Amino acid sequence: QVQLVESGGGLVQPGGSLRLSCAASENIFTLGWHRQAPGKQRESVATITSGGRTDYTDAVKGRFTISRDNAKNTVYLQMNSLKPEDTAVYYCYGRRGTVGYWGKGTLVTVSD
Repeated sequence: QVQLVESGGGLVQPGGSLRLSCAASENIFTLGWHRQAPGKQRESVATITSGGRTDYTDAVKGRFTISRDNAKNTVYLQMNSLKPEDTAVYYCYGRRGTVGYWGKGTLVTVSD
């Protein structure tokens, strides 16, 4: 069973930055981040393949950057220019073939 462990969430003021990390217990082809805001459905934020191909939801393009260290089986999400609407629980996601894996989530709160 693949395990994904997130870290790096917290409270930040609007316009600030945070970096999320997610360590996978083994190599995963596709890694990414989803988020779920209060009262809303979970949505994909960014994904990255082992070859480095990335994809972002429109709401975070130009502000968030996803990257990965294949040697460490770790994916990162650098979040800049944070907005209150970015407040959510951020979940690490991994996919191998048709099987998906989820972390437990880390809370990001953007507020004064």
